[in-house]
Amino acid sequence: MDKVFGRTQGLKKSELKRISNLYRRRLPKDRVLTPELAHTLAALSAEVGRPLSLVLDREGRVVRVAVGDAKDVPFPEEGWSERRLSGYRLLHTHLGPGGLSRPDLSVLFLRRLDNLAALEVEADGRPGLLHLAFLSPPRALEEDWRILPPKPFHQYLDLDLWGEVMALEEELSRQARVLEVRDGSGERALLVGVDTGEGPEAEAVLRELAELTRTAGGVPVKQILVFRKSLDPRYLVGLGKLEELKSLAYHENASTLIFGVDLTPAQAREIERVTGLKVLDRTQLILDIFALHAKTPEAQAQVELAQLRYLLPRLVGKGKEMSRLGGGIGTRGPGETKLEVDRRRLQDRIAHLSRKLQDYALRRQEARQKRKRRGVPLVAVVGYTNAGKTTLLRALTRAGEEGEDKLFATLRPLTRRGFLPGVGEVLFTDTVGFIRHMPEELLTAFRATLEEVREADVLIHVLDASEEGALERHRVVRDLLSDLGVEAPVVLALNKADRAAPYDLYFLGERLGGVPVSALKGTGLKELKEALARALLDLGVRPQAWAQYT
Repeated sequence: MDKVFGRTQGLKKSELKRISNLYRRRLPKDRVLTPELAHTLAALSAEVGRPLSLVLDREGRVVRVAVGDAKDVPFPEEGWSERRLSGYRLLHTHLGPGGLSRPDLSVLFLRRLDNLAALEVEADGRPGLLHLAFLSPPRALEEDWRILPPKPFHQYLDLDLWGEVMALEEELSRQARVLEVRDGSGERALLVGVDTGEGPEAEAVLRELAELTRTAGGVPVKQILVFRKSLDPRYLVGLGKLEELKSLAYHENASTLIFGVDLTPAQAREIERVTGLKVLDRTQLILDIFALHAKTPEAQAQVELAQLRYLLPRLVGKGKEMSRLGGGIGTRGPGETKLEVDRRRLQDRIAHLSRKLQDYALRRQEARQKRKRRGVPLVAVVGYTNAGKTTLLRALTRAGEEGEDKLFATLRPLTRRGFLPGVGEVLFTDTVGFIRHMPEELLTAFRATLEEVREADVLIHVLDASEEGALERHRVVRDLLSDLGVEAPVVLALNKADRAAPYDLYFLGERLGGVPVSALKGTGLKELKEALARALLDLGVRPQAWAQYT
């Protein structure tokens, strides 16, 4: 007997048998229902005193039978990836009069159904009115669904269901092509910021979230700032706002929600359940960018460690993803659940990666000790992500990789030899860029890499002078350096001076000091080198004998 889903408690075996026989039914793909199926459904529903629901595919085959309303139906997980709609339709009964309920329409919308049909059951068990609904094309100022007038079921027997579905598919495809031309290709995402009283800070976080999304290869189609006095412990922004976001995602053809704050595991699950969209928070997005840019074995190990530490408390429901991490015969304890096995695999992998990174840290420490014995000063380049650190390093040393206009493009420290007037040979090292609310998992994983900053004799703090909110970014980097225990003197480089407004450059110079430079055009580098040389000489660095000629 094929499985009957839903609220089957209390039903007789004979009733369950007759209900399961509905799996043998097949409808023409261009028809909503047939008279035979209408009478059978109505009679069975009246007999058991409960609504019945059928899920059918586009060939008219019954793939799910459930006892209960639309919300009680477990839909097949496999979708129709080549189509905008799911490829499934729902036919269910209503005991007594009444139109389509809000839960009915939510299932239609959330599941992207081809069609939703509700058949009223008369008191004597005969089929009555039929209610039909289709999704609307995602146009502005239009309802998310189109409800047809209720009619006796036999008046809808000749409705061309296939033609309706194909017309809607074509309209959805056309709209998707228009949006792709307008916004570009890539995974389309709605960005959601939360303002609980921060004001401009919350707006800056949302703008930065858009930059992070683009760096990760996504397309930020809308930015929504939600004002709340306090966060909803279950839905973060409230159930009503999630309904709005779900509708907006449909009209913008977006498949992802990205939040500018960290979500608890429970919040992430509930938001995904309510909206039916992929849900990410800011930390997940940053970790994804780090994974995208990790090229060396050390960087890959650091990123994986950060991801696993983030995932460990969120392990519920992640069994399939964890199955590739290892384990096998002899790894299970007696009575151990799948969740416990996955958690232990994670912990074993975390321990392995931690030992691996300790080995990298020892090698770095040995390299630093060799540099100290040579007496070559070390200058570390630090700053907010995408401030131009890599480009400035290349300009100062005339070597190294070209910079990219991306966030976190550099994950491993690059050390290059350079020369300063009056000092001689020095070593310049690039570092991981900083960002506001830096995820703790990343700071922990990259702590060995950031030791380069702590061991430096002098720091170059690269600040993007053309960026709105440069003062706030300067504060973020200063606070993170303080948290890391860095006490080296700092020379401020006001980078991208060629792109900054003259007044902004003047204001930053008055407020923070610093040397205006353009790493891309090479202006201001002489003054920056002189400032670095003075800082090193003030520390007591002995100039090399030939340094006066450089």
